Amino acid sequence: MTSPVSTAPQHGGDRIAQALQAHGVQRLFTLCGGHISPILSAAKARGIRVVDVRDEVTAVFAADATARLTGLPGVAAVTAGPGITNTITALKNAQLAQSPVILLGGAAPTALQGRGALQDIDQRPLVEPHVKRFFKMRRVRDLGPTVADAFALARSGVPGPVFIECPVDLLYDEASIRQWYAEAAGQGTSLPDRALRWYLNRHARRMFAGSADSAVPSVQTTYLPRAGESATRAATAALARAERPLLVIGSQAVVRAEAADALARAVARLGVPVYLSGMARGLLGRDHPLQMRHARRQALREADCVLLAGVPCDFRLDYGRHVRRSATLIAANRSARDARLNRKPTVTAIGDAGLFIEGLAASAPPADGRRDGWLATLRARDQARESEIDVQAAVGGEFVNPLMFFRALEVEAGDDALFVADGGDFVATASYVLHPRGPLSWLDPGAFGTLGVGAGFALGAALARPDRAVWIIYGDGACGWGLAEFDSFVRQGIPVIAVVGNDAGWTQIAREQVKMLHDDVATVLARSAYHEVVAGFGAAGLLVKQPGEVRPALARARELQRQGRAVLINVWLDKTEFREGSLSM
Repeated sequence: MTSPVSTAPQHGGDRIAQALQAHGVQRLFTLCGGHISPILSAAKARGIRVVDVRDEVTAVFAADATARLTGLPGVAAVTAGPGITNTITALKNAQLAQSPVILLGGAAPTALQGRGALQDIDQRPLVEPHVKRFFKMRRVRDLGPTVADAFALARSGVPGPVFIECPVDLLYDEASIRQWYAEAAGQGTSLPDRALRWYLNRHARRMFAGSADSAVPSVQTTYLPRAGESATRAATAALARAERPLLVIGSQAVVRAEAADALARAVARLGVPVYLSGMARGLLGRDHPLQMRHARRQALREADCVLLAGVPCDFRLDYGRHVRRSATLIAANRSARDARLNRKPTVTAIGDAGLFIEGLAASAPPADGRRDGWLATLRARDQARESEIDVQAAVGGEFVNPLMFFRALEVEAGDDALFVADGGDFVATASYVLHPRGPLSWLDPGAFGTLGVGAGFALGAALARPDRAVWIIYGDGACGWGLAEFDSFVRQGIPVIAVVGNDAGWTQIAREQVKMLHDDVATVLARSAYHEVVAGFGAAGLLVKQPGEVRPALARARELQRQGRAVLINVWLDKTEFREGSLSM
């Protein structure tokens, strides 16, 4: 019979686990390391699931996905030095995607920092530019309160990642650390030896001072920014005057994941045609009459009033040039910088974009048919583009037409599908064809355009939404980062389905490179047997070369997923001209 776990903190690692537990953390993503072992052990003892992966960057991507789908900060823990440097890409991706993530990073013992200890580097200048705050721990008693501070900071204002550096000698129990210090100081009687013992004893006293306090840090109130009433009134008036209004909603508008359904109802109440991007894809379901999917640039240039909700005027809107100058531009954004990026709005609403839309909808007049013609024009364009895609999807070739494949996946994936996008050309093609099933059912990296997010995002998504079937849409270039994580999926019983669009190349780059430079250097891959690789990790691998094999393979993958198996479908693709001229700068 096992004895119950004590609720009082036993060491620094337990203090951190206690704070995580108080904030409702259910899972901690990690790659193990001696610098952070007490955190992992204490988290497990307190009922927090410790999910270990094969690359530290995957742990942070998984925490990022958890945050996006739940609205609560996702948490990862990695060891010192190279463990932390391996996370930089994921930290920057979370920062630019405005995703609340807590990263607990190990560090060399406080008394040995700067003296050549194992994996000892100055971590602040590497990490600090990519997080909202870098907390450097020096006393055991501060560990729990700092975790509480980090949770509040990660979600407040413009959300983003926060880093807590946890030196290893703050994480083990005091008796062990004092014994280690005593052994390090030795028993010598010389003046330098005695001075070292005095210094280490004083250092230990300061480090553990006040650590007898076992109070659980309180959960802090998160600051939720709200736009001013004047902005709401001005936007309401502008929309009321508009004959051709348009709404563009981005990821930031759904950062309050728990309010996604309320936001969807507000958008429907406004009655304004809308384009959805990033995490907002799927907000209105598969086929809402207000949602437009194609010809966004043309619609923006024709609209007389445009509301950008959590969307900056960056490269995705041609730095604001997609919106015509004579249009009324309303920018709702938590970030004042993003709201004014490259284009001065007519109305600037600094605050949560989702709340702002809910406020507009509350006072919106009933639909009067005045905009029916505008809606009909946009729908007709959508229908025409869908017909063009149907024609292009019917073109046969040696292998599988990617458009035909996604038409089949759209039918076979089911209403419980949650899509994770990781790739270039193949994923961009999917964005034209696949219809996310509902709110928070599409995950892509965001503005940083990061490849390699797939495995981590899928891991976080599958654990945050165990009732959903998680599909990774992989380009064959992007999948190279995540194949080893099929070991993690299999070991931990996480049944994701990955689809690899295998056209043997970095096609998004090759399209323009070959046309402009007449050289395919570094863009050519092989028709690699990715399905055999994952089989080596214990997952199921399926190979599809011909169109007639697509639907049976998708059905088989769903069957295996329901049995608890992780699956990868390696689909050999034909080259297409569907996305000619798609290079972004």
